[in-house]
Amino acid sequence: QIQLVESGGGLVQAGGSLRLSCRASGRTFSSNTMAWFRQAPGKEREFVAAFTWSGSTYYADSVKGRFTISRDNAKNTVALQMNSLKIEDTAVYYCATTFRKATGWDTSRSWGQGTQVTVSS
Repeated sequence: QIQLVESGGGLVQAGGSLRLSCRASGRTFSSNTMAWFRQAPGKEREFVAAFTWSGSTYYADSVKGRFTISRDNAKNTVALQMNSLKIEDTAVYYCATTFRKATGWDTSRSWGQGTQVTVSS
């Protein structure tokens, strides 16, 4: 099983930027679809972005055009560049391995511990 460790969260003003990074252990990173999810207080966990093993990217409508997911298979890392941050982006962000299902993105596989992103006005 892949172990995931996120970093890069913090406090930022609305309109600012943050870059999250996730480092994975294990030799199967390149064959996994990697994703970012987030969970705000009192809300359900939601999909943010994914980068498939085949090179495709997917985004939630709420972050499209503002967030960019990238991966470096040589370094076993996946990143999330977040620009034009809004207060509603405040959440704990999780890195995860996933795959696409008919009903959405699988959430039963490896997860990181999460990193807090707080956007202030």
